[in-house]
Amino acid sequence: MKKLTSQNPLDLIVLDMAGTTVADGGLVEQAFAAAAERLGVEPGSADHAGKLDYVRATMGESKISVFRHLFGDEDRAQQANTAFEEAYGELVDSGLIAPVPGAREAIEELKAAGRTVVLTTGFARVTQDAILAALGWQDLADLTLCPADAGGRGRPHPDMILAAFLRTGAVDGVQQTVVAGDTSYDMLSGIRSGAGIVAGVLTGAHDKDQLTRNGATHVLRSVAELPDLVARAEA
Repeated sequence: MKKLTSQNPLDLIVLDMAGTTVADGGLVEQAFAAAAERLGVEPGSADHAGKLDYVRATMGESKISVFRHLFGDEDRAQQANTAFEEAYGELVDSGLIAPVPGAREAIEELKAAGRTVVLTTGFARVTQDAILAALGWQDLADLTLCPADAGGRGRPHPDMILAAFLRTGAVDGVQQTVVAGDTSYDMLSGIRSGAGIVAGVLTGAHDKDQLTRNGATHVLRSVAELPDLVARAEA
């Protein structure tokens, strides 16, 4: 990785939400089960197990893309996505999410250092807003993005990161961007965007080997360690 200095500071920080800054305790799988049952997938069946395995393998991807793969035609995919978002929203409203320990403090520290922080997700905007409201994070980040805000393509495409770069104008080049996430798709999108640091965190879906294999330049125990990493990279 090219050494970054104060002449090209790492002033754009793009963070994933669920699994990286937000602990949801496996709500994605619970919401998927509710959505799949609504579309006639029998709980406990081989079909259900196979679809759930795919959901686990593609954590971090835009959810509508996942449902298009699983259910084929667009109408059924949209039905599944709507059911998923409704179920996830109900779980969020029940108080079943929390910040990853140290996440809010890390974001505040990054912002206090003059960096721009963007929160991204593979969920729809309505679900992202519900999560932000449940945590009281509506004004925490400088910008929040979902796939629809970046033309409709979520991870592993780099579109949300590049949208953050274009919309904020926080840095002169994409290599001054830091990406952090908990999934292989977060790593792939970071590498494809040209970000200078692509940090995997071990608080979510994928382990160190999966994160490294898919391009992580660093692997951290949690996002709480990110401010120190960024400061060291500039030193």
